[in-house]
Amino acid sequence: MYPIIDAHEDLAWNILTFGRDYTQDAHAIRARERETQSLAPHVNGDTLLGWPQYVQGGVVAVFATLFAAPVRRKGGAWDRLVYATPEEARRLYDAQWQAYRRLVEEHPDRFRLLTTRSAWEVHWQQVTRRLGESHPVGLVLLMENAEAIETPDHLAEWYRRGLRILGPAWAGTRFCGGTGEPGPMTDEGRRLLREMAPWNLGLDISHMDEPAALEALDTYPGPVLASHANPGGLLKDEGNRHLSDSVLRRLFERDGVVGIVPYNRFLVAGWRPSDGKDAVSLQRVAEMIDYVCQMAGNARHVGIGSDFDGGFGQQHVPAEVDTIADLQRLAPLLRDRGYTEDDLKAIFADNWKRLLLQILPEEAPRD
Repeated sequence: MYPIIDAHEDLAWNILTFGRDYTQDAHAIRARERETQSLAPHVNGDTLLGWPQYVQGGVVAVFATLFAAPVRRKGGAWDRLVYATPEEARRLYDAQWQAYRRLVEEHPDRFRLLTTRSAWEVHWQQVTRRLGESHPVGLVLLMENAEAIETPDHLAEWYRRGLRILGPAWAGTRFCGGTGEPGPMTDEGRRLLREMAPWNLGLDISHMDEPAALEALDTYPGPVLASHANPGGLLKDEGNRHLSDSVLRRLFERDGVVGIVPYNRFLVAGWRPSDGKDAVSLQRVAEMIDYVCQMAGNARHVGIGSDFDGGFGQQHVPAEVDTIADLQRLAPLLRDRGYTEDDLKAIFADNWKRLLLQILPEEAPRD
């Protein structure tokens, strides 16, 4: 078993939208949702996550998101976490932060918020010494879609709360173009990058339109990543959600890392739920990882960014995957492609660990 760091999970969004309790077993969550006739499986698929599965799968930490969508992208009557103004976005993100705080305070044996380098080092040593045994999962806060940030004071407040990674886009924002809504960096976006720099926040270029991502990679001096994005070179005619070869090369030059998403629609162009999960193999995830490594010339710049429960579920991932624990099944597939043990350790966790050690401060900032 390899330690795993997963760079993208929308936990709080699911907790507040569907009442999912990730301290429970994934199969128990599924059974409860069927019994209560929850909308969750119908609009989001069956959950892939649960604390026992994190333990079984050797998941040491996840980048846990703060996320809300603009009202123009509302998914339906069930979708309550949408905003029309930055003020509304701040309230929604505050509610999600409160959800994470309750999670770690009420279940310290299962979840732990990680905000400093020293806390990370202790957590890593404690968990990896007894991998596969009961352990808390570390949470590193990532804000996806930065519309809640209006002033430097707002950024400072979120940093004090534990925010360590920030993505300016999901759809288009006032900062830059995004998925399905292309556009370059704006003056407000450039200001945001300048305000992020003193805090050394990780810049997540996932969802940023290509011109915006390239400008950000050229100008932002801090650590850079794409927490959950696949290589567009293997997905033709799929819009601007995936990373072009030009963006990937620039990310490598900046010593960034990209997290591969094992979502069938992001693995095979044109896949639809009616095709069934068995139409896609975990080999396709290995192929995506290999594509990145071949382009970079090494295994230093790729990891896992599952985006699990982020709008899709068990029905929408490769045939071999029932829960997050099954990500360990990637190991023999990569080994068969010639990847060494050191390569596998890098892909599953060490690349994200290297980036986190650049991002996390030694001590938490004082008020």
